[in-house]
Amino acid sequence: MKQLTIYLNGLTKQEQADFAGRCGTTVGYMRKVCSLGGLLREKVCALAEAHSAGAVTRKDLRPDDWTEIWPELQAKQAITTTETTNV
Repeated sequence: MKQLTIYLNGLTKQEQADFAGRCGTTVGYMRKVCSLGGLLREKVCALAEAHSAGAVTRKDLRPDDWTEIWPELQAKQAITTTETTNV
């Protein structure tokens, strides 16, 4: 959630509202979840990653269960790690 807070703080109020709207939620909801240490809904996480151009990732937002929700990311990470190790 730290990455989301950092990302939001780097935006103007209008940009924050636009970003949250594109993610299907509000800035208030995002900030509340961040401050309480909660979890954003899966759909919001995926949209936040897409609309932040990867500055905030699904892994950042759901660190304890992202592998269960998005197993394809784990497979992709394994491939990337293997490619990096073989270079």
